[in-house]
Amino acid sequence: KEIKILTNFSELNISASTLKSVQRMGFEEATPIQEGTITHAMSGRDVIGQAQTGTGKTAAFGIPMIEKIDIKNPNIQALIIAPTRELAIQVSEELYKLGYDKKVRLLSVYGGQEISRQIRALKNKPQVIVGTPGRILDHINRRTLKLDQVQTLILDEADEMLNMGFIEDINTILESVPPERQTLLFSATMPGPIRKIAERFMKDPVEVKIKSKEMTVENIEQFYVKATEREKFDVLSRILNVQQPELAIIF
Repeated sequence: KEIKILTNFSELNISASTLKSVQRMGFEEATPIQEGTITHAMSGRDVIGQAQTGTGKTAAFGIPMIEKIDIKNPNIQALIIAPTRELAIQVSEELYKLGYDKKVRLLSVYGGQEISRQIRALKNKPQVIVGTPGRILDHINRRTLKLDQVQTLILDEADEMLNMGFIEDINTILESVPPERQTLLFSATMPGPIRKIAERFMKDPVEVKIKSKEMTVENIEQFYVKATEREKFDVLSRILNVQQPELAIIF
């Protein structure tokens, strides 16, 4: 059996402040998607990452993005687009922790939250914006989001954005960002329209793929239960009672 030696974050040539944040978060060894993405992105390359949720992709794109932020520059320098409000919140929380020691200013914008509150928060000069396509576009149209200084653009879960009908919004947002930026695109699958976005908006991207057998960790047991919509909550309650998990994440 092939023995894979994982790379320690301290070997990835990242700054002392980011390394301190990474270590505070309890990260020591980089996952395959993190090692591949960080190495290429730190050298300035565009990256297509094919990986599912749970493989550590937020840190994979977050670390090189934070490394690039000029803390003295008050403009928006990075834009992360996520398909849902929940993912935007989750990503912004992790990026906040990754940029904590560098003191990177970050703001998340998404639908369902008062836009006037977001407009006020934008006046505090965030350097990183995490948001959903519709709300980002709304701010662009209102001229409350100035993206002319963006150096890093990240599309997270691009196939989900395609499934949710956001492809036109994505194209419009990408046209509002300087063409000389660095672009990182992450998707579990690579359907035709996502490939088209990559061809149109990315420069000679390097592909970092996680083999399907590495998509989940070996010691995770997987099973599924078939249930109708109205049975879902009762079935979930029974599973939790039987399994008694110490920690659980429910999507």
